[in-house]
Amino acid sequence: MTDFWTQNPRWTSDWLSYMTRLDRRALVEIHTVVIHATELPTLDMAREYAEVIHYPASQTGNSGHFYIDRDGLVYCWVHPDYIAHHTRGFNQSSLGIELVHLGRYPDWLASDRQSWDTPYPSAQINALVGLLETLTSALPQLHHIAGHDELDTSMVESSDDSSTQVRRKMDPGPTFPWSEVLARSQLVRLRPTS
Repeated sequence: MTDFWTQNPRWTSDWLSYMTRLDRRALVEIHTVVIHATELPTLDMAREYAEVIHYPASQTGNSGHFYIDRDGLVYCWVHPDYIAHHTRGFNQSSLGIELVHLGRYPDWLASDRQSWDTPYPSAQINALVGLLETLTSALPQLHHIAGHDELDTSMVESSDDSSTQVRRKMDPGPTFPWSEVLARSQLVRLRPTS
């Protein structure tokens, strides 16, 4: 698989072990980028999680296509013509970009862990903007950007209090600099109607 995606100097390609078992799609189907936070402290932990098989029938797991570490280094773990499992209901038409960020780690669903205070480093945001620029050049039909929390608004029972509901997904979180990213990219914020 030697092409623009595998030999781009802006990122390191390091395919997940199950990537070729994911469903394929035409690149023209991609029109949205979904921004995620790993809610894990390191890229290595994110890789461990991404390699876990969550779907026994297909022997695949959950992951984004691209990962950006806090120092701005970018990795491509799933080739964009494969459909990664990153956002329920939106995988077919989107690319997932994961930013290494603590989020609510380690007790994501605990009622007292729902604050999100850690800022995103400038190097990481600059790398994201550069990646978005490269993606919009390579994929002319790519027009929209959304946060994971905007596309998955489901609530779940808190892990420490069965009478309390918390957001299942909160990423990229309230410290993500939406105004800066939108001002520096050509993408339009996707606002789902339901």
